[in-house]
Amino acid sequence: MKIISWNVNSVRSRINNIKKLVKLFKPDVICLQETKVENSNFPLNDFKKMGFAYFALNGIKSYNGVCICSKIKIQNEKKHNFCAKNDARHISTKISNFEIHNLYIPAGGDEPDVVKNPKFNHKISFLDELFSIYEAKNKNLLLCGDFNIAPLEDDVWSHKQLINTVSHTKIEREKLLLFQRSKQLVDLVRKKINPPSNIYTWWSYRSPDFTKNNRGRRLDHIWCSENISKKVCDVKIHKETRSWDKPSDHVPIGIIIET
Repeated sequence: MKIISWNVNSVRSRINNIKKLVKLFKPDVICLQETKVENSNFPLNDFKKMGFAYFALNGIKSYNGVCICSKIKIQNEKKHNFCAKNDARHISTKISNFEIHNLYIPAGGDEPDVVKNPKFNHKISFLDELFSIYEAKNKNLLLCGDFNIAPLEDDVWSHKQLINTVSHTKIEREKLLLFQRSKQLVDLVRKKINPPSNIYTWWSYRSPDFTKNNRGRRLDHIWCSENISKKVCDVKIHKETRSWDKPSDHVPIGIIIET
């Protein structure tokens, strides 16, 4: 089974790039973040023409939004409103024997201060709530999405320069890694991709030439239970999509699982 996770920064704006990626990678399941569209306006026909038959949608107008599109039957669709906000940041389904959760964690604004910056406070509260909704040692859990956190030093172009920048602050990194350890989840990108250093999934639109400067961050992740990780035979960062026409600032992660 092939699975893609991608922050597309508007599903309708990126539909041609999604079609191109689907043609190249041929995923069975595609998890998208920042779809930026209400469910009623989601481009279902485009996805049906790509071969997808089952859809779990959680969208709102103009911002946020997540979805899971599948060629395999979807069961047990669920949505969790983190921090009691109906802001379309989570969708989960059961596909085959896997419980797949698609997350879009808040970016957190510019200032890493929970008192001065309500957006950062929201992000920290969101991370705290993660601990309560996932059971420890879930043997069939796959968690993917834009976490908006680069947890390791090699996940950013300069740990020293970004240590006080939102997405790489100590409190964000520690909370996310504590959640990962407490739920015994495997970071598939770090486990399966070699060499393991300097892996990024996001480059700012502000960079005139992202390939030359390479000032990226690894904000996007696919984590899973230990038993699933043993079945994962390939993990790839599709960096080439960042150079396509009208790109997202994020690139997809693709995995292949033996079922």
